[in-house]
Amino acid sequence: MRRIYPDIQDNPDIARAYAYPGDRPWLRVNMVASTDGAAWLEGRSRGLSSKGDRRIFQTLRGLSDVIVAGAETVRTEGYGPVPPRDWWGELREGRPEVPPIAVITRSLAFDLDAELFAGAPSRTIVITCESAPHERRKAAARHCDLIVAGDDEVDLPLAMSELRQRGLTKVLCEGGPRVNARLSACGLIDELCLSISPMLVGGGAARILNGEPAQVSLDLSQVLEEEGVLFCTYTREQSR
Repeated sequence: MRRIYPDIQDNPDIARAYAYPGDRPWLRVNMVASTDGAAWLEGRSRGLSSKGDRRIFQTLRGLSDVIVAGAETVRTEGYGPVPPRDWWGELREGRPEVPPIAVITRSLAFDLDAELFAGAPSRTIVITCESAPHERRKAAARHCDLIVAGDDEVDLPLAMSELRQRGLTKVLCEGGPRVNARLSACGLIDELCLSISPMLVGGGAARILNGEPAQVSLDLSQVLEEEGVLFCTYTREQSR
């Protein structure tokens, strides 16, 4: 892997390249897309990924305090508990050995006895709203850290505030596109890490933001490259 912007550097330190900016709260979105903007191939992101993308993916997880994902992404991508990595030791100094996953769900339509909810080494967080079925909320609270934010749908600014109050300030969001769109519309995204896979997909795949319109100006802060895949980092202009 090499860095090609803002300077040229072979074999950059990936953890240093993606270090969070100080101690302030920061919400980072990490996504992969085809060159023509598709967020998945045959329904899943895995077909767009690469060795370099997976290496950065794991590094971003190790750097984060919490991993946020929408219910559809958790189901489609088959999320389980985050496994500990031997090389995360320094990245996670002073923190639990793995970050918890926070699932955004309105319906709580999960098997709440599944390992993600009942067997995770770092207690999974379930973020839902008042309109979620009461019995499902009680079941989730038995195994998970339950956050109720909003009435008819999840209030994302309130949910992110609740995470910060728990000391989880370095937030990594892994999608999906609808969650990303809502975060962007609320002005909550500080940084976008986008892996661009050198393939054309076409068809009906969503873009990395799919839903509410939002126009957010970004600064390109870094580009890495490996085997034709570009790893771009963008930050909001007002976050500089």
